[in-house]
Amino acid sequence: MGTRRWIYPGLLALVVASTLPFSPGAQAEAACPSPSTYDSRVLADAPVAFWRLGGAGAAQDCAGAHAGTYVGRPAATTTPNGDPATAFDGVGQYVEVPDDDALSVTRTGVLTLEAWIRPDRLEFADTEGTGYVHWAGKGVSGQHEYVTRMYSRTNSENRPNRISGYAFNRSGGLGVGSYFQDAVVAGQWIHVVLVINTVARSDRYPTGYTMIYKNGVRRDQDDLSALGIVPGNGTAPVRIGTRDRNSFFQGAIAKVAVYDREITATEAAGHAQAMR
Repeated sequence: MGTRRWIYPGLLALVVASTLPFSPGAQAEAACPSPSTYDSRVLADAPVAFWRLGGAGAAQDCAGAHAGTYVGRPAATTTPNGDPATAFDGVGQYVEVPDDDALSVTRTGVLTLEAWIRPDRLEFADTEGTGYVHWAGKGVSGQHEYVTRMYSRTNSENRPNRISGYAFNRSGGLGVGSYFQDAVVAGQWIHVVLVINTVARSDRYPTGYTMIYKNGVRRDQDDLSALGIVPGNGTAPVRIGTRDRNSFFQGAIAKVAVYDREITATEAAGHAQAMR
């Protein structure tokens, strides 16, 4: 989550000449390279967006038209199966994808965010709050939607390296989230799936829930009504490597997918297994 580096045809001159932040322009809409076995498995499950990521060039959406922009020139690395991935330095590098209704919970009432992450340190340099970083999310002041978070090993809430995902009201404040908290090894890849579902209601989850998977196994599920969370449709971009540039993830991220439905436990497990 040997190093493989490449550049898309016709992009070399732009890469050499450009200054930070990198803006892919028209190259963002170029066709994605041939999908790997893992990519094909994800694409068969119909995400609305799928950013494979690779450290340079355009952050292409291999499932749709939600191309992203690299900021700060992160490096290239590889996932466990040898596919390209992006390594962020934790001091200002990220990917930004413009706002779109397809990337909000409100489109269908359900959203799944899936990614592979590889924390390269356990004490992050650029944290916020009680000692955590946001590694992906959609939200800025007054336009909050969802976020994924990882805590430094040392933090004021005694949550060593907890990995979590939250849904918010647009106004922000406290969010409802699900998490797992296990020993983490720096440099080790982790498959994370966050589900936000406002449609599947029950006596236990009267307005829906959040849910999180680690490496294909469901680990936690939480009640949105506990804090009166009703996800809205904000105008913030999706960012990978940060959420609102108040903290930055140091490590690699790859295979970020967004679905407008809840992927099944079988699908989550299958994706985790397909990377090995």
